[in-house]
This record gives sequence, C-alpha cells and structure tokens, in this order.
Amino acid sequence: MKEQVQVSGEIDLSRVRGLLFDVDGTLSDTDDHWVARFTRLLTPFGGLFADHDPKRFSRWLVMSIETPANFFYSLADRLGIDKPLFDFFSWLFQRNRSRHVAQDRFLLISGVREMLADLYGKFPMAVVSARDELTTLAFLNLFGLTAYFDVVVTAHTCNHTKPFPEPVCFAAEALELDPAQCLMIGDTIVDIKAGRLAGAQTVAVLCGFGQQRELEQAGADIILNNTAELERILEA
Repeated sequence: MKEQVQVSGEIDLSRVRGLLFDVDGTLSDTDDHWVARFTRLLTPFGGLFADHDPKRFSRWLVMSIETPANFFYSLADRLGIDKPLFDFFSWLFQRNRSRHVAQDRFLLISGVREMLADLYGKFPMAVVSARDELTTLAFLNLFGLTAYFDVVVTAHTCNHTKPFPEPVCFAAEALELDPAQCLMIGDTIVDIKAGRLAGAQTVAVLCGFGQQRELEQAGADIILNNTAELERILEA
C-alpha cells in the first residue's frame, strides 16, 4: 500500500468554477486492477515469493514501472505516434469488447460515486482522459457516472493529449470557463503538467499511479490521499 500522508498544499477556492477529472488512477482504480492481474499471473509461481504470496511483488512491480511509463507516454505524443498507438488499442478493445466491459475489467475508487453525486449541480464537471473514447465511455457507463459530466475529452479529442494543455483548454471552453477557473484532478505528472500549462489549478491524488515526491516536483497545488477527499476540500 502507498504510504498515507496528510493533505499538502492549498488551492484558491474563490477561483474554482469547474472540475476536470482524469480517469485512470483518479476515478478508476487502475492501479489495483493491474496489481490483481499480475498477482493472478504469478500465483502458479507462488513458491518463489515470501509467504507464497506474489501480491507484494506485484504491487512493487506496478509502482516501479509507473514513472517510466509516464515518460514514454509523453514521448509517444511528442514523436507524433500516439494516434496510431491509440488506434491499435481501440481496435483491440473492439475485438474483445465483451471481455473489456466485464465488471472485473474496471474498478471504481472508493467514495468516487458518492463524491460525484454530491458535487453534481454545484460545479460543471468534465472528464479529461488519455484513454480512447470507447474505453472511457465503457467505464463511465458501467458505473453510471456519465450523467455527471458535461463533456468527455479523450485521447482523440484534440491534436495532442496530456501533458499538452490542449485537452484541458478544450474541456474548460466546453464548460464555458477559463482554464484558470478550473481544477485539473489527476494522479500523474502528466495530469499536473497539462493543468499547469493550461493555467488551471491542479489537484494530485495518491490513489493512482503517481508518487508524492514526483507530484510535488511537477507543481501540484494540492495533494490528496484519495479523489473522494476533494469534496471535503471544496466544502471547507
């Protein structure tokens, strides 16, 4: 488990008019999903691990590859090869659609549904995801979250995806707001950089892929343990 820390940083609540949410690691518990998948794959080799349980190693493996993955993800966009990559993954999703939308394919981060329900009507909200449209909508529809969002921005909505600022600016404009009036909420440095470049305030959460130190270095305005804690901050 990631070390639990106290909330750090602060935001200017008087500026906040809209909320922009990443998906993986922010709304969807992708982190634990991958840990579970690796654990299942390694279970036949349980004798190689302490206490014959590969889960601890699986979590270490997921955490170890997250920062390099963020780097290569950003590099793909800069090299202009992100679109063919996403087209390929979209094709894979279509080919295996029934398996991908199964209940065990997606996990919802604890407290997210209740938080979105409570914030709905108080703030216009958008999704700003680096996922393709098919899997983003599959996740939102599966858990009945689609109605909470006024706009859904995915990997193909703009010419460039995060960490470029275009998706954040696009979502803000769709909400009829300036980016400076929005909070970009995400779990990786990619989310934080995109928000900052667009001029938005940023909220980093530790329930996904990012580590506290790298999120601080990326310039997150505030860091929370869990996405659901955002409601408490906004109502303070």
